[in-house]
Amino acid sequence: MPNTSSINKQRTKRIRKETPAFVPDLVYFEPDALQYPKGQHIMAWVKEQGIEYLMTTSHNRITNLPGEGELEKYRMAKRTLVVGIRKTLTFDQSKPSAEYAIPIGTGCIGHCHYCYLQTTLGSKPYIRVYVNTDDIWNAAKHYIEERKPDLTRFEASCTSDPLSLEHITGNLSDLIVRMAAEEFGKLRFVTKYHHVEPLLQLAHQKRTDVRFSINADYVIKHFEPGTSRFEERIQAAGKIARAGYPLGFIIAPIYWYDGWEAGYAQLLERLAEALPEEATWDLSFELIQHRFTKTAKSVIKKRYPNSKLIMNEEERKYKWGRWGQGKYVYPDEQATLLKSFISERIYHHFPTARILYFT
Repeated sequence: MPNTSSINKQRTKRIRKETPAFVPDLVYFEPDALQYPKGQHIMAWVKEQGIEYLMTTSHNRITNLPGEGELEKYRMAKRTLVVGIRKTLTFDQSKPSAEYAIPIGTGCIGHCHYCYLQTTLGSKPYIRVYVNTDDIWNAAKHYIEERKPDLTRFEASCTSDPLSLEHITGNLSDLIVRMAAEEFGKLRFVTKYHHVEPLLQLAHQKRTDVRFSINADYVIKHFEPGTSRFEERIQAAGKIARAGYPLGFIIAPIYWYDGWEAGYAQLLERLAEALPEEATWDLSFELIQHRFTKTAKSVIKKRYPNSKLIMNEEERKYKWGRWGQGKYVYPDEQATLLKSFISERIYHHFPTARILYFT
């Protein structure tokens, strides 16, 4: 007879807990944020959850976070939510995915070792959300009107993962509903989380493109702590497709490691097996190779001292970027191999898919 105890242990091991929705350990409010309905809504949620909260004069100046040493303060910052008013309403460009970045939040709850937010947010890794969404939307409308009849696309995830905060703010739902009425506007966002339920019943009119960030098991396992598992993301992608949203995937960062061909081949095979048929009708892919700056390398080594992320300048090509700043990418030969192999596997499994770019 089979060992019942052993079978039960194996079954328990296979059942993995769902990645929980984010609940901060500490929340700061700008006093004026509480004059807005959204600020009042978030305060009510914070009190309901029993979370400690404090007041601050500015969402840009949080200096008294608890913790001993830089590393402990950083980890606390990633568990801290700051609720404020967005004063800068000039949008940054967001090439190649969109014309502009629309700022509904800043900072991410995930701990992805490679993320460019490690450096762009500098000493402010805490999570900021904005309550003056009417002001932000009116600025977006101005850009749409200014560019008509050209289409204006807005990227909602340049400085955060908005889905990870949607259960707290509702900011993403607000944008989706507003953009549904815009003939010359579109919204885009990318996520590593699976908590899509608030979006499924919205009247989006296909004006919002939803993309999920996916990667080889090796990359997710070693470099993406604090995010939803691959299986959870793909299940969520199926829900999004069934809700009628245009669906896409970002494979990023594409990372060269021993066994990368098998890893990325398996990734796309698993994706093809898991997606419902309706999710494959008009798929798009965006491919982004791993890159880093010297500043990013320094910050990452301090914040994730045991990371397996390889960042050897001598093995990379230096590529100049905007504003005279450059980054290290893979040499042309490696980049070409990555692009051609992954593109071939995409078209093998999804013959009608579109690859929007490789960078």
